[in-house]
Amino acid sequence: MNPLVSILLPAYNCEKYIRATIDSLLNQSYTNFELLIINDGSTDDTQNIIHSYTDARISLINNDGNKGLIYTLNRGLELAKGKYIARIDADDICLPTRLEKQVSWLEKNHQTAIVATQIIFINELNETIGTWPLDMQTTTAKQIKKAMVGQNCIAHPTVLMRSEIIQQYRYSYQQKHSEDYDLWLQVLSDKHTIEKIPEQLLQYRVHAASVTGSFHRKKNPFFTNATTKYKFLNGRIKQSKFGLFECSLVIATIQDVFMGIGKTIKQWLKK
Repeated sequence: MNPLVSILLPAYNCEKYIRATIDSLLNQSYTNFELLIINDGSTDDTQNIIHSYTDARISLINNDGNKGLIYTLNRGLELAKGKYIARIDADDICLPTRLEKQVSWLEKNHQTAIVATQIIFINELNETIGTWPLDMQTTTAKQIKKAMVGQNCIAHPTVLMRSEIIQQYRYSYQQKHSEDYDLWLQVLSDKHTIEKIPEQLLQYRVHAASVTGSFHRKKNPFFTNATTKYKFLNGRIKQSKFGLFECSLVIATIQDVFMGIGKTIKQWLKK
């Protein structure tokens, strides 16, 4: 009998934090899950740490070398056997009732395709360093869809997704570092519902080695959002799928471009 939940945990050179991540999953109040740890060609002690666990719920899958996060996530979607698919990164920590509360939500709310949670930011020393204002302000389906036109308001490692819906999609190789935002746009454009439990059920680690975080910190956020939405819209046009949601994204993309230009000019003037 298949477990109800499949947890996708990509792992690449994360020896410093992965033990705390795995422990937080094995200590969940909800226990009917498989933990798919996909090792993406790690060269540190990551694989040995994973091998040190004997819990039967853990499956270690090794990529043939370092294939990147998008390849790894898509492989996980294909391998997942559960009714629901959860995500977490190898440096984050789940609070003990995260899965229990998300499973309960999807079991009760059949119209919901994806349910996320709110996050708490922590640093390398596990110290709380704050919250994400947009995350705290967007919980209902209406609030989330409205916010998504402008920018991503869902923390990727918090989601629990219905397999029957999400396995129809794939993370886009064209959207590196924004693959999660693109996926949420795909789901919303196809009129599926994304909601969020208004509780902080995941500790989201911020540190210098975070690849995605480092990428976004170096970029003009308006241009980054505009590029993501442009690529998404281009894909929808090729699929002959274009409705009101896409029209609102066109307007938001144009606004992002002008805001990005304004931010760039201000930075130049400060020099």
